[in-house]
Amino acid sequence: MTIALATNAGDAGHSVPDQPIVIRAFDGPLGAEVIGLDLGRPLSQHDFARIHRAHLDHHVLVFREQRITPDQQIAFSRRFGPLQIHVLHQFQLPGFPEVLVVSNVVENGQPIGLGDAGHFWHSDLSYKEKPSLGSLLHAQELPAEGGDTLFANMHLAWDTLPTHLRTAVEGRSAEHTYLAKYAELQKRSPWRPNLSAGQIAQVKPVVHPVVREHPETGRKALFVSEHFTTRIIGVPEDESRQLLEELFAHSVRPEHLYRHQWAEHDMVFWDNRSLMHLAAGTPDHLRRKLYRTTIEGDVPF
Repeated sequence: MTIALATNAGDAGHSVPDQPIVIRAFDGPLGAEVIGLDLGRPLSQHDFARIHRAHLDHHVLVFREQRITPDQQIAFSRRFGPLQIHVLHQFQLPGFPEVLVVSNVVENGQPIGLGDAGHFWHSDLSYKEKPSLGSLLHAQELPAEGGDTLFANMHLAWDTLPTHLRTAVEGRSAEHTYLAKYAELQKRSPWRPNLSAGQIAQVKPVVHPVVREHPETGRKALFVSEHFTTRIIGVPEDESRQLLEELFAHSVRPEHLYRHQWAEHDMVFWDNRSLMHLAAGTPDHLRRKLYRTTIEGDVPF
């Protein structure tokens, strides 16, 4: 399948020298690390094409030692497409609405970021008409223990799905809504503010295929999650619940997972069309802060 590479009007193209990038695949069902890349420097079209291809091949890329500014993170993210603004505008990085602060830090009695982000398995913004293409999360402050992020390969989940489940869900659609577990999360933590009418209007329920085709590679993937998927359309409620529970359990089998243990200045870039992810949790007394940008994708098909 042909892959259309995004361009950036400010990029100097072939006049920018290549960087000594090494892409090393992890020994597992997904993921690779990118070594020798400095996103604080201009990126040539050749290097961008390599990163784009690696992202499609490995689904999650770990960029090591990225000492970059929010502006530089935003600029790199935009090379893949328009950015999406999270509905919880309370946790935007001041001066940078494109950046969601993911943090458990409380200052002056107020949380500075979304501290329970990723509490349930999910694909970012699957509750939008155009869910996310991918997300980039840049480490700012890491705890001495905990704080890992888990990723599940939803292509493998589909490829290994038992026949009876394939037959039950292929061609069907499911409802996704941001509000599915919002009240439950509010009870657990201080990080979920009451939503305004305007915010609720931004997250109306949507319907997407249970099995989506990746728009760039053509590979099929399961596209349901415990966080945002509420029901399979056209199926009795009890049957829908049972099917979703089986799909969720199968998706996160150990052989489908990569667990990322964060290192200082890591930036992790994952494909929301191919993966789900989960925050493993951080001890309450240890500080954790990361900056997230999210790239708009396509209407799933």
